[in-house]
Amino acid sequence: MELIIAIFIGLLYACGVYLLLRRSIVKLILGVFVLSNATNLIIFLSGGIQRSGISFIGEQAEKASLESMTDPLPQALVLTAIVISLGISAYILALKYKYFEKTGTHDLDQLSKTDQK
Repeated sequence: MELIIAIFIGLLYACGVYLLLRRSIVKLILGVFVLSNATNLIIFLSGGIQRSGISFIGEQAEKASLESMTDPLPQALVLTAIVISLGISAYILALKYKYFEKTGTHDLDQLSKTDQK
């Protein structure tokens, strides 16, 4: 299962880098979104995949073993990263709106043509 998720993360990174290298501002923004999701998955995968693992020990500490516990730190980091990526997404979309309003184009190749007007 972890191998399949690792391959999927690699595909997401490849798609994200491909989108970042395109000459459209919209594709660049989508590439940033895909890369942030791939990074969230790799952080989540670093905690390990276990079924029915507990994240914390309550009152029954003597019954819980350390092998059955899952690490809650990657889950907390992913939640934090999701909130941060949501804020960055809103900021990037606002910049894209202003960029289109000023230049009238989404294509970065046509940006040099707008300077000549």
